Amino acid sequence: MDSFDQIYQRAARRKGGENALEALLGNPQKKVNLAKLNDADVLAEMTACVFRAGFVWKIITAKWPGFEKAFNEFDVIHCAMLADEELEVLQQNTDIVRHGTKIRSVRENAQFMLDIRHEHGSFGKFLANWPEDDFVQMWLLLKKRGTRLGGQSGRYFLRFIGFETPLLSRDVVAALVGAGVVEKEPTSQKALFLTQDAFNEWRQQSGKGFTEISRVLAMSVG
Repeated sequence: MDSFDQIYQRAARRKGGENALEALLGNPQKKVNLAKLNDADVLAEMTACVFRAGFVWKIITAKWPGFEKAFNEFDVIHCAMLADEELEVLQQNTDIVRHGTKIRSVRENAQFMLDIRHEHGSFGKFLANWPEDDFVQMWLLLKKRGTRLGGQSGRYFLRFIGFETPLLSRDVVAALVGAGVVEKEPTSQKALFLTQDAFNEWRQQSGKGFTEISRVLAMSVG
């Protein structure tokens, strides 16, 4: 497997040198205090990521005030208790994207969050206490217990709320293959854990977070 320095140097050559690469990377994002996250904000981000999947993101952004009104500012208890009849009404609401399965996912993910709240106090505390070097198990948990939170939707959700995680974009996958980590896009658990092992090793080598490592990988090929 290639070292992080080898990958970093490839990215630097593609982007015009180390200074140019560092300028593109910018300053590392400040670490979020996950334990203080508001559950309503967490559900809102879950919902946004679910609705963005396979859709034009700017349309979701433009309609977001309508989403906030339709789902009572994403109050978790309110959303978890939505009746089937209320979900049917929401499917006729032109202020949001009228996708029935995704609309139902708001109720299901709110119920998932209530389960986590019962177990850990809040979803933020649950995330804060999760081992930083085991992001794959978090991906698998979101896929199993959440709704429509598998794959990139779940990873975007984690990234956007401040949980350190790679994103397996096309360029990142190409870099992983080129570095000898996997042979193709990692979809099996075995390949995902090989990917996690590589990221953990690169983090030790570089002192950089998973977000920054992901960006370096992407820029080493794209």
